[in-house]
Amino acid sequence: MLQRQRPRAMLVSIAAAVVAGFVLTACAPAPNAEVARPGNEPLPTEVPAGTSLVVADQNEALQTLMRASGEHDALSASVEYANFLGGPAILEAIRADAVDLAVVGDTPPIQAHASGDAVPIVAAKKQQLPDYRMAVAPGVTVRTLSDLKGKRITYGEGTGRQPYVLRALRQAGLTKDDVELVPLKASDFPDAIRTGQVDVAVLNEPHFTRYLSEYRDAGASAVPDSETDGVASGLQYLYASATALSDPAKAAAIRDFVQHWVAAAQWSQENEDAWIDAYFVENQQLSPEEGRSVVESEGDFWFPPLDDELIGFQQDTIDLLHDAGDLPERLDARDEFDTRFDPVIDEAVASSGARRSESP
Repeated sequence: MLQRQRPRAMLVSIAAAVVAGFVLTACAPAPNAEVARPGNEPLPTEVPAGTSLVVADQNEALQTLMRASGEHDALSASVEYANFLGGPAILEAIRADAVDLAVVGDTPPIQAHASGDAVPIVAAKKQQLPDYRMAVAPGVTVRTLSDLKGKRITYGEGTGRQPYVLRALRQAGLTKDDVELVPLKASDFPDAIRTGQVDVAVLNEPHFTRYLSEYRDAGASAVPDSETDGVASGLQYLYASATALSDPAKAAAIRDFVQHWVAAAQWSQENEDAWIDAYFVENQQLSPEEGRSVVESEGDFWFPPLDDELIGFQQDTIDLLHDAGDLPERLDARDEFDTRFDPVIDEAVASSGARRSESP
């Protein structure tokens, strides 16, 4: 968990979440977990004065995006950002009522669902190219997914890296029994590959680019992108605490945040140089060339509808985790979406010039 740019008040609330985490993470996902689907009542639109939100961030990417684009200053509520690395830590903060809204991958909503926690998805963003890549330790050779057999691979349960590994194994015709999965927190993945504790680590940006830049001369490499085509979901979700959504003021503030999040993301695409400088150079200390390489590696993005197609993809991920023995029961992905936000995303896409599908 990073510590930069966090107000003192946030330290208190996040500390409370971490304390709760020591108790809650010791428990396996609850069997027969039931999560009530969001109601059909219309979303509130008025954000009363004094309304505040705490939004979970990862690698300080969200807050940098919102501030650099100017969308943070246009928010109707007072918003504070708490920085994390990995979905499990965010979920513990939500359980402790320390976070109202979060940006996560495709697995944390499943983790929440399996544990009986109501944290509905309110918006989705899908990027064209992989959001995770497989970094390979110096002295290790992995040219095809079949070469993963017998390797030590980082495994972050409850994060988007978990189904990424399972999809890679499935695509290679391998199972969990064919490799050594090393359970680690997402924040420990970069150090694990640098120090040789594992042979392969699933990294996101900017950690992947930083690792190759620093250790290429020592023999660091990566599994070729041609091998991992179709392995990454490319999905990023905004999911919200059911407690926050049940509060009319916070629900309206979340509705407003979703609209500005879409606009901010579109700004980053239309102002690549400014985005690269604000985040990858100033915040993450990469060179401008490395920052541009990261942006190009991500490709285009769009905001898919919260419809049957997206829900079906989420169901496939649920089934993948269940078949691997990582879920106690097969869940219904429909329980994980608050589709009331779909018209909100429609409006934001139309006003910002963003896209709802891969095709322009």
